[in-house]
This record gives sequence, structure tokens and C-alpha cells, in this order.
Amino acid sequence: METILADVLAWSWFSEPHNYNFNSMLISDTAGNLCIDPVEPTDEVMRELVRRGVSRILLTNRNHVRAANRVRERTGARSFIHPDDATYAKSQGAVIDGELHAGEKIGPLEVISVSGKSPGEVAFLWPARRGLIVGDAVIGDPPGHLKLLRESVMDDPPRLRRSIQQLLALDFDTILVGDGVSVLGDAKARLRELVDTFPK
Repeated sequence: METILADVLAWSWFSEPHNYNFNSMLISDTAGNLCIDPVEPTDEVMRELVRRGVSRILLTNRNHVRAANRVRERTGARSFIHPDDATYAKSQGAVIDGELHAGEKIGPLEVISVSGKSPGEVAFLWPARRGLIVGDAVIGDPPGHLKLLRESVMDDPPRLRRSIQQLLALDFDTILVGDGVSVLGDAKARLRELVDTFPK
């Protein structure tokens, strides 16, 4: 587990087929710590999660259930996902306690719709840190750059591209990614470079 920003701890699991890390985050908040897209924790990481406490597990999309059930069981946290991705997540065995909706505030975060890869994909804007947290909307690969997953795994590629373009209207300088390497400075410029490659 490492500190990647003030108030953000992260742990990762390396995916050999993808050749990059799958990442998870714990955001400290006085109203209750938030865990995002938890991958399988080591015993040491799990002890730290239990020690610090987790109030809510936030899932950015239907494919990032990962180790949410295990973290939920050990910490007593409740798991949340957008309703449009909930049915699939539950079919994969996820225990879901509540819903995420675009525009709602959860601790320091605001839920942002980035539908397209899946209908209920969300990101989280963190205004106080000028940060954006994404799941599968964009990938940090290679380090320092952003890309999309291959279109074959997207439900609606044009919709995802529109969703990503709309992110440029937000105020952020950091993108913390669920897959790959986070961009800790000039992140909006890196996202604009990606958008510039989209079909006109």
C-alpha cells in the first residue's frame, strides 16, 4: 500500500495479460473512508483496511467488482454501483447495498457519468484535490499517457468518446486510474491529447 496523493492510499495487482496494474484506492474522509474498485488485498493491506475502517465501497463499473465482497465482509462497508451496471455485477456474485447516481456527492467526491464502455460507468470528481478518479473510461498506459480499452469490450464506443470529451469541461489536474499508471500532473492536457485522436 502506498500514498499517491494526500489522503489517498493505493494498492495494486499486476495483470500479466494486460501488462499493467489494476489499482484500488482508499480515500480518507472524516465522514467515513471510501474504497474504490478494490483488487484482492494482501493480508497486510487487508489488516490496514480493517484498522483504518471502510465506510463505503464505490464501484466505477460492472467489471470492477474485484474483491469488493471480501473487503465488505471484513470491514462492514457497504457496496455501491450505478443501477445500470448493478444487474451484471450481481450476476457475477457482487453484493450491492446501494446505488450511485450522476451528480450525487459522496464525501469529497462527486459522481460523474462516463457511460459507454458499460451503461453505468462512472468517474469521481474530487474538487478539493483537482482530481478525477476513473475506472475503465480511460487507461493509464503507457505511463504518462491515456488510452481507451479496445472497442471490442465496449458496449457503445461513440458514447464513451462523447463521455470522455465532456470530462474536459471539469476542473482537474490529476487522473487516478483503475487500470495502468495514474497521471499526477497536467492530466487534462493528457486527456485532451487522447480526445484529439477521436474520429471527427
